[in-house]
Amino acid sequence: MNTMMTTTGRIGALAMAFCGKRLEVQVLRTPRGFYLGTADDDGPCSRESEEYFPTQAAAELALATGDWTQRTEP
Repeated sequence: MNTMMTTTGRIGALAMAFCGKRLEVQVLRTPRGFYLGTADDDGPCSRESEEYFPTQAAAELALATGDWTQRTEP
């Protein structure tokens, strides 16, 4: 299950390009770990980061500092 956690105001490139939605990048969680992506009331829309992070804190730090890799395709 995905859960929304932290946002920075950055708009998800894949959410805009492939879903047509202007959504903020945020820390999301799956059984594989934490990642940077977008979601709305309907659920997750895009996984923006190439990386999965081992902890929420690591994902939040990457989001805050910009130290992550933007995916180019969904």
